[in-house]
Amino acid sequence: MKTFDLDGRIAGWRGPVLAALLTLIAGLPGLLLLPPLDRDESRFAQATSQMLESGDYVDIRYQDEPRWKKPVGIYWMQAIAVGLTSDVEDREIAPYRIPSLLGAMLAAWAVAWAGSAMLGSRVGFFGGAIMGATFLLSTEAGIAKTDAMLCGATTLAMAALARIYMATKAGERPIRPHKLLFWIGIGLSILIKGPIGFLVVALAIIALSIWDRNIKWLYRLGWGWGLPLVALMVGPWAIAITIATDGGFWREAIGGDLAPKIAGAHESHSGFPGMYVLLAPLLFFPSTLLLPAAVSTGWSRRAEPAIRFLVCWLVPGWLMFELAPTKLWHYTLPTFGALALLAAAALAQPIGKVSRITGAALAAFAALLVIGITVYGLTVYGTSTAQTWAALTVVMALAAGAMGGFLLLNRAPVAALVASLAFGIVAHAALSGTIRQLRPLAIAPQLEKALEAADLHPRQGRTPGPVAITGFHEPSFVFLTGRDTDLTDAQGAAEALAEGRPAIVEGRDADAFRAAAARLGVSGRAVGTVNGYNYSAGDPVSLTVYAPPPRNGNGNGNGNAAAGAEGWAASSRSSKSGRAMGCRTKRRCLSPPSAPIWCDVWSRRGRNGSRPSPSSIPNMCRRWPAPKRSWPPCRTRRGAAASASC
Repeated sequence: MKTFDLDGRIAGWRGPVLAALLTLIAGLPGLLLLPPLDRDESRFAQATSQMLESGDYVDIRYQDEPRWKKPVGIYWMQAIAVGLTSDVEDREIAPYRIPSLLGAMLAAWAVAWAGSAMLGSRVGFFGGAIMGATFLLSTEAGIAKTDAMLCGATTLAMAALARIYMATKAGERPIRPHKLLFWIGIGLSILIKGPIGFLVVALAIIALSIWDRNIKWLYRLGWGWGLPLVALMVGPWAIAITIATDGGFWREAIGGDLAPKIAGAHESHSGFPGMYVLLAPLLFFPSTLLLPAAVSTGWSRRAEPAIRFLVCWLVPGWLMFELAPTKLWHYTLPTFGALALLAAAALAQPIGKVSRITGAALAAFAALLVIGITVYGLTVYGTSTAQTWAALTVVMALAAGAMGGFLLLNRAPVAALVASLAFGIVAHAALSGTIRQLRPLAIAPQLEKALEAADLHPRQGRTPGPVAITGFHEPSFVFLTGRDTDLTDAQGAAEALAEGRPAIVEGRDADAFRAAAARLGVSGRAVGTVNGYNYSAGDPVSLTVYAPPPRNGNGNGNGNAAAGAEGWAASSRSSKSGRAMGCRTKRRCLSPPSAPIWCDVWSRRGRNGSRPSPSSIPNMCRRWPAPKRSWPPCRTRRGAAASASC
């Protein structure tokens, strides 16, 4: 009987490619199933969409506010992905997540590529598979933000550095492609998230140099052309953003974002030293069973150059994140490649009894954590449609922990790993499906559906926009309804109805909203209510969707005739309070995409601030033959009469 030749199947380029494909399988369910997440993901996606709408690929904006916390790399990547696969007006989150999935695949590929040269093709392949299947990386692969791609770029740099280091240890001359990949990884990491990736690489280099008492191998990195290459990758945008913001980007990115994270717990993201060690069993699942063996291998085989390199990659970077006062669960991800390869290296030798027992116990513990999270979500926020997904998650997580632990205890570590990976990947996919069905947590998608059902969504072109909303000011709703979404208060929501725009009012603002509407003499029609839990703010919310009163010609009631049947008027609200006359710079009047209509709206307020009757407001709408993203400037005339021309 012919046996399966694993080594032949993963030899050469095949092992890294298979590891990347496994990562694709692990990360794709999250990319496709998860709704737009608050808050970071939707902020990134919305900023990218505004790049595409405005054509400004230098200055990063979220609505009218500058977003000067991270470099531009991930926004460019997301813009390319959306441009190639979708359209910005579709407001689908999946295309924005493609760079994250590619970054995760790059990380797994790089781990397998480096491991095959350091410890053999089998260790390399298993290391890449472990990396790609971890709950941490496969989760980040389905979220449109920086961390998966940062992990990919940093891991690429470390993998190339490993190849260079091993070549010098063997008395060989490092080849130029490896040096090129090293510097490309450094440049990409800086362009994506500033100094974080560079610090992981630098700490590893320092630790290796001290341990080896040798810095001569560093001369082989190609500094003479590598540093100019990094400058060429980062410099043009750095100069452009400095000029565009008069240095404001650097003041905010360094002084407002990076420095506070170093000085203390920034934005309530605090933690204690050792937190990441406690989180490791869950975040490294389903390969948790090999964690004790990985630690043991790192210590017992530290004299080997390959193992020494992995220890220097893992420990200094991990300590940096442990000691930093600001902590988020994904920060240690750039070091996971070293941990994955140490775990894979443990398979090459018999695993000791203590490591086997401890590994099986940790695997069971991690599986129970996954089950507990699933059951809690189903119990508190679940619906009947989530039960099947949740049951599959529980069964697969239990199988990954129990089967893997059983095989490990019976001295079959490779079979244990394969079983854990297979069941764990299915468990992660089922967990993504479970989260999708937890509708109380998906407030923004429910609000979007309520608007569409009532023909109130700006994209439908049947009512003027933007939508005004109180209480729930989360970026996910802004992403789904567009840049101009009016994040306001009760008074602003009432004024939106008076202008003929839809309004969404949170329950705690209901009394103030009704009072403001009464003062304005406007009444709205409740067309739907969404109840849920704002997990970012930690509050339950109840949001009522109000349709504006019928316009003249369609019924009775007050309305804004400036938003007539022939077109749309630009909002006469300021970007902050929404109460002052005027309009935003470079603001496009909303209109059906097939027939753009631009309106000049003239209105007057009385001395007491009251609105004029609809018949007293001339409305001049005309078709504007301008390009899709070419916006004429707004004009405002002070005094009793105000004009907004958008």
